[in-house]
Amino acid sequence: MDRRSFLAAATAGLLTTTGSVTSAGASTGTSRALKGDPFTLGVASGDPSADGFVLWTRLALDPLGGDGRGAMPSRDVDVDWQVATDERFSSIVRSGTLTARAGAAHSVHVELDGLRPGTPYHYRFRAQGRVSPAGRTTTTPEGERPLAFAVAACAHYEHGFYTAYRRLAEEEPDLVVFLGDYMYEYGPSGYTALAGQVRSHTPGKCATLADYRLRHAQYKSDPDLQRAHATAPWLVAFDDHEVENNWAGPVSSTGAPAFDRRRADAFRAYYENMPLRRASLRGTALQVNRRVSWGALARFHLLDTRQFRDDQACLDGVRAGCDERLDEDRTLLGAGQWRWLEEGLHGSGARWNLLGQQIMVAHRDYRRGPGREVSLDSWDGYAAERARLLGSLAATSNPVVLTGDAHMHHLADLKADTDDPDSPVVARELVASSIASDGDGYRDRTWIAESLAENPHISYIDQRRGYIMARLTRDDLSVAYRTLDYISRRGAPARTAHRVTIPSAEQARA
Repeated sequence: MDRRSFLAAATAGLLTTTGSVTSAGASTGTSRALKGDPFTLGVASGDPSADGFVLWTRLALDPLGGDGRGAMPSRDVDVDWQVATDERFSSIVRSGTLTARAGAAHSVHVELDGLRPGTPYHYRFRAQGRVSPAGRTTTTPEGERPLAFAVAACAHYEHGFYTAYRRLAEEEPDLVVFLGDYMYEYGPSGYTALAGQVRSHTPGKCATLADYRLRHAQYKSDPDLQRAHATAPWLVAFDDHEVENNWAGPVSSTGAPAFDRRRADAFRAYYENMPLRRASLRGTALQVNRRVSWGALARFHLLDTRQFRDDQACLDGVRAGCDERLDEDRTLLGAGQWRWLEEGLHGSGARWNLLGQQIMVAHRDYRRGPGREVSLDSWDGYAAERARLLGSLAATSNPVVLTGDAHMHHLADLKADTDDPDSPVVARELVASSIASDGDGYRDRTWIAESLAENPHISYIDQRRGYIMARLTRDDLSVAYRTLDYISRRGAPARTAHRVTIPSAEQARA
């Protein structure tokens, strides 16, 4: 399709985006011909609402262009976009032109509103005579229409192929919830525990804006990840590796110099490479705690468990005998985010409330037998604030916690007192294993049995790679823990290793 045909097909479109947008067919005079396909990083959508969503792409002639700019020229480029109700784009409902700024790594964020609720849409971009792959997205429905969604996390590029992303895409969820460690900051072979090296990171550990841009581009160039993004809208939130392993608020875990600058650069690159709204980028900070509703059925509350936390207690790690972690004044979420969360939970009129966050809420004792060892980077390191969280969840309609980080599937009962078998269950926690981090994975049945015996409130653990597929209705949440036997080579099927159905409180009483 040439430019004239593309824009002629778009004449029915109305513009409702924000930012540097012109009417379909208009030109800002910034574009000249590019020498190749600029859509090597694919397309994505995210943060759906009842009348819109965010569309994303980033232009890169060569994803591994050494300066992090994808071998793009140092000038702005006009990008046309279309939204249609059919995959052949014969019924265009919105279209326009937006400028991909060189200073923003030629990323494009189109924010749409005014669309019909609960409606699937198809979208694509065009620049310099090249047309992008098409993506599929949706607006959120009214009422209590069922929701099929996936939960995923932790995708270390070196540790394996992204077959899990492909299998997730093949299941065609309505929504994907991604809970952190989308990319890893390590240099080549910087983290090889439990995993061989299937492929290699770009040179050096990420420390500058160019480094983070280049690493994101390397990850985004993977065709399986591109397919997962093009299948459904995503809700994304970062954890630690998008900046640095186990960073905490203003504190670098490695004592890196000028960490505030490095963190700001990492945030900027993250925004440039994700389908996030422009309002999320706030100077040197990035706001990812937000709410997205699926009609009256569900409200997703996404948390930021890194940016506002106190430093980890007792020098971090998995440790025994750390009284500092019990300090009443320690915070994981920060005062402002706490007020936001509690207001959102208490004011929610949704049937279900899904808390999307990064680190295990459930108490997890890593020591076999007497004594106790816990991960101080998880909620165990902020025990008083966890008690407050559980109190808030107890007063919330049908709470479920969705978690990443652990590189293992878990299913846990969240209790006010895990040492008391008669303590009531406040909520269930679904922990997704990793997409690729830690390589092929394994199934150590002895270790699993010992871990479950030590933590009786946890009923399922699986060390293989995978993701969670869930289907939510007003009456129950049906969960399938999906696993792959290997990722060190391509082609593994995804299997359901465990199923659980969580009834709503109303259904359980019926």
